[in-house]
Amino acid sequence: MANINFLENEVIEFKKTTGELKEGLISIVSILNKHQNGKLYFGIKDNGEIMGQEVSTKTIRDVSKTISENIEPKIYPTVNKIKLNDKDCILVEFEGDDIPYLAFGRAYMRVGDEDRQLSMKEIRNMILKDEDEVGKWENKVSDYTIQDIDEELLKGFIEKGREAKRINFPYTNKEEILKKLSLVNKNKELLNAGHILFAKEAKLEMQMAIFATETKLTFLDIDQVFGNIFELIETGEGYIRKNIKWPVNFKSGSMERVEIPEIPIEAIREALINSIIHRDFKNPKSNEIAIYKDRIEIFNPGEFPEGYTPEDFIDGKEGSMPRNPLIANTLYLSKDIEKWGSGFKRIYEECQKENVKVEFKIKKNGFSVIFYRKTDEELYDLTQNEKNNSAIGTENGTQIDTENLILEILKKTPDMTQKNLSEKTNISLRTVKRIMQQLKEKGIIERVGSDRKGYWKINL
Repeated sequence: MANINFLENEVIEFKKTTGELKEGLISIVSILNKHQNGKLYFGIKDNGEIMGQEVSTKTIRDVSKTISENIEPKIYPTVNKIKLNDKDCILVEFEGDDIPYLAFGRAYMRVGDEDRQLSMKEIRNMILKDEDEVGKWENKVSDYTIQDIDEELLKGFIEKGREAKRINFPYTNKEEILKKLSLVNKNKELLNAGHILFAKEAKLEMQMAIFATETKLTFLDIDQVFGNIFELIETGEGYIRKNIKWPVNFKSGSMERVEIPEIPIEAIREALINSIIHRDFKNPKSNEIAIYKDRIEIFNPGEFPEGYTPEDFIDGKEGSMPRNPLIANTLYLSKDIEKWGSGFKRIYEECQKENVKVEFKIKKNGFSVIFYRKTDEELYDLTQNEKNNSAIGTENGTQIDTENLILEILKKTPDMTQKNLSEKTNISLRTVKRIMQQLKEKGIIERVGSDRKGYWKINL
């Protein structure tokens, strides 16, 4: 139970019941456009008298739904049932700085305890002012302090930047270094950017999952991790590395075996870093990695710059437009990004070089980089061609590990069918048939007897 001892003001609004929900939404956008945060109570008269009202789960759900559907840009308030003087009331707590906010298509501003509709000129001025404040979230004072910074991580960052010749000062102490990196304000208060870059227990979230097919119907694995930016980049890269295919290729002109990832690791890392630089940190959605049978998607919440397409940046027509320039500049200093505005181009060129299809997709609630995976047959063809090209003139240059595996099995079980071979080796039936046809054409194997009752003879 709680008592109320305050009146309406520029950040607090009272409504008698949810019958005044429409008026309540107007008050929310009025307060947001003036102060970027506030509270709305249902069950209290304008004069502060607590009336209470009936509050059910459906009531809470209806309030949340109405806010979600009628305020733009979207906000994510907390809506709770509370007790005031033993009476049920509803408290809506909200925040957001994507001004101007509109309720039912109109913008309002809080003046005292009243809501005044804005003119078009006032809305335009508000938009122009907001556009001059890029990176507002990252420049706000964090709930964390300098004491929460991981000093070893900060030391390593400075050393990395010095090696890259992008930082020209040595490590001294946390406070001085954070000041030089512009990650504290003049009052020595840690900014949000500094927190999510270097804090020991940062709560930045990333969701990772593996799906059994090409849709989200069946999970094979799902994980939710928290950390600072550098921890999430390393965790995300490690998760993808562990769950992609690494076919064996051969160095040109030799028989030395090397494992080559099906998707270039440089492109994966670049996509992960870009997804964080351009993330909308006010949005409760997190960065996501989704691994499907046919593709890998790296997603970040946050609208793509209006009026632009990914191709504008791939072609190099446009310069960088990071949502969080302070974070982007910090990653530039450590050479985690090569230069501003080159991310999409670098991802595209790495994939082109390795013949990997990549797509940059603008979504309603964010942005995705999609890497398309090759089939087992396509990967097999690539490794076989590479080995043949690198082993020209050698006696056994056309032999491959898959052929040897099949031959070893046929030596022990000559009557094994191609279907059983496929199941035993976990190689697709189509690939098994192609390999065995090649072995037959080389005279290495031949079929004795009928398909049903015969066996495979090995001529070695």
